[in-house]
Amino acid sequence: MIYIFHLLDQPGAADLRQRVRPDHKAYLAQQAERIAFAGPLLADDGQTMVGSLLAIDFADRAAAQRWLSQEPFFMAGLYAGTAVHAFANLWPQKAGFPPT
Repeated sequence: MIYIFHLLDQPGAADLRQRVRPDHKAYLAQQAERIAFAGPLLADDGQTMVGSLLAIDFADRAAAQRWLSQEPFFMAGLYAGTAVHAFANLWPQKAGFPPT
């Protein structure tokens, strides 16, 4: 099942995000075959990262939570809030995805 991770950064944590980002990307890469989509949430300026939105296939919620508990941004204390929800993808994506 796909699980959505809605992850919001602590205010003023841009430096922490940049320092830990290489580890975060490497950790995500370990799940590359199971990622439906992933990317930063942006402020209204379209550039400032304020969180993350990830959609990853896991066997169950417990596996998704275990994965999040070891995620580098999470472990570094970047997030002010986290939410994990099961997700059913019922719409064929057309907009916002890079060409293959």
